Amino acid sequence: MTREAQVTRNTKETQISLKLGLDGSGKSSLDTGVGFFDHMLDGFARHGLFDLDVKVKGDLQVDDHHTIEDTGIVLGTAIKEAVGDKKGIRRYGSCILPMDECLVLCAVDLGGRHYLSFDGEFTSEKIGDMSTEMVKEFFYAVSYTASMNLHIKVLTPGNNHHMAEAMFKSFAKALDMAVAFDPRITDVLSTKGSL
Repeated sequence: MTREAQVTRNTKETQISLKLGLDGSGKSSLDTGVGFFDHMLDGFARHGLFDLDVKVKGDLQVDDHHTIEDTGIVLGTAIKEAVGDKKGIRRYGSCILPMDECLVLCAVDLGGRHYLSFDGEFTSEKIGDMSTEMVKEFFYAVSYTASMNLHIKVLTPGNNHHMAEAMFKSFAKALDMAVAFDPRITDVLSTKGSL
C-alpha cells in the first residue's frame, strides 16, 4: 500500500500544488516564495522521512499570511488523505526535541478531532522573510484540516530560528511515530471502533 496524497488548491490569494508520501526517505522539492518557510518544510520532510513536493504561488506582495496558512490547509488535507482509514497505525506520537539551547515538545493524536495547543512566544516579528506569528497559524491550519490533536510547547526558549526549527522537526518526528504501523494493532486504535 502506497500512502501518498496529491492536493491542489486554487484561490484568488494562492495557487498550491502539494504531494506527500508518508513512507518516504525525506526528500523534498519546495518553492513557496518564502525562504525560511521552505527551510522549515525541508526540516519537516527530512526528519519525518516524508517525501514532500510543494509549489506555491501566493500574494506575497500583500504579506506571507495567505501563502503559509493555505499551505498548512493543503498539507493537513494531504496528511488526512494519505493516512487513509488509520487501520494498524499507532495513532499517537510525541517527541521532545533539542535544538541547541532550545527544547520543544510536540504531541500528536490522529483521533479525528482537531485541536491545537500552542505554547511558545517569539521575540522578533520575522525570521528571515517569514512572520513569526505565522508559525502558530500554520500549525493551526494543519491540525484543523488533518483532524489532528496537536500540542506544541516550548520547554526552553532561546533563539527564534532554533525555536521554530525545533517545532517543525519535533512535529515531523511525532507525526512519523503516529502514522507508523504496529503489527499488534489489527484495526483502528480506538475503544469506539472508528477514528
